[in-house]
Amino acid sequence: MTENEISYIIRGAIFKVYKTLGPGLFESVYESALYHELTKADLRVQRQVGISVPYDDIILDVAFKIDLLVEDK
Repeated sequence: MTENEISYIIRGAIFKVYKTLGPGLFESVYESALYHELTKADLRVQRQVGISVPYDDIILDVAFKIDLLVEDK
C-alpha cells in the first residue's frame, strides 16, 4: 500500500471520528477512536511509540512519543 493510499484511509478515519465525537474532547479520546478506526481498516497501528534521540555520545531515551505509527511510517 502506498503512502497516498494510507493517507487517504487515515483522513477518512479522522473525518469519521470528528463527525461522530465533535469538538472539545481530550486528545486521548480522539487518539483512541482513531486507533480503533484504523485497526478496523486493517492497518497496522501502534500507539505512543517512543523515539530515542542521539545526543553527544549517548542516546536520550524516549525523547519523543509518536501518537500513532501507521504501517511503520
